[in-house]
Parts: sequence; structure tokens; C-alpha cells
Amino acid sequence: MSHRCLSSLQTETADFYITAQRYGNYLWQQGYAGRAVLVITRSLYANLPADTTAYREWPLPYRALYWIFENHSSDEFPGNPRISFQHQATRIRGDRRALRRARAWAVWALVRQARPGLCGDSDHSIREPRYKEIKVMLENLGHPGEATVWEESLNQSPK
Repeated sequence: MSHRCLSSLQTETADFYITAQRYGNYLWQQGYAGRAVLVITRSLYANLPADTTAYREWPLPYRALYWIFENHSSDEFPGNPRISFQHQATRIRGDRRALRRARAWAVWALVRQARPGLCGDSDHSIREPRYKEIKVMLENLGHPGEATVWEESLNQSPK
């Protein structure tokens, strides 16, 4: 697989969503954790209806992202994912901004839990939301049951 497998697909389709997750898995298996996170996050931000059949085979990728953060061999990523998602959550623009921000905060929380040694951006003075606030955002803006999928991902590890 390569980036070309996504370039021919419309980003707002089930084919894109599933292919992005498959490609992210492929990248992880090739040893590219950072690139895998980027591609899987693109699938998370895709605009699909809540009842799409793609979600039955490939649920929203919170668990997959947590697994990558937890199982990467070190805190060394090409870029700090905690800072990346903090920045995404506060700087996202465009369509569905509120939902994509909520999802960025949700992934930020996964990174914080899976990799507590990764620091946030101390130069970026914002109030980081608590887990309960993120859950409310996902309940109000996300798909039905999305907050539960996210919470189950947080709770999958004894850390």
C-alpha cells in the first residue's frame, strides 16, 4: 500500500474511511507509527453518516489509536502526538469544526493516558478539558454511542 491508495478516493466516503484505516494498519506494521496515526486520524475526521455500514466492520478508530500510542516502542514519535492533537483541537477550521475539535480532544486524552511521559505545549496557554467534558462534547456532537466507544478505548488498559 502507499499514499496513492487514498489519493483517488473522495474523503467523505466509506471507501476512504476503510482504506485509511487499512493503510494506517499497514504503516504501523511497517514501523511508521507517526504516519499510521496521521492516516487513521484522517479516517476519524471523515464525514460519514452515523448509520454507515463501514462502522460495523471498522468502528471509529479510538481503540486503534490508543493501541498505537500504548504499543509504540518509545516516547519517540516523529512529532509529539500530545502536542499535535492539542494544536488540532484549538486550531481546526472549516466544516464540522466543533465535532472535529471534540474528536481531536478525545485523541489527545488517549495520548495523555497511553503516554503520560509526553509533555503538552507549555507555550500554548489554553485550558485543557477534563475527560468528563470531552465525553459531553462527543455525546452532543458525535455519533450515537461515540462517547462510549471512546471511553471503552480509555479503559482498555490497566494504566
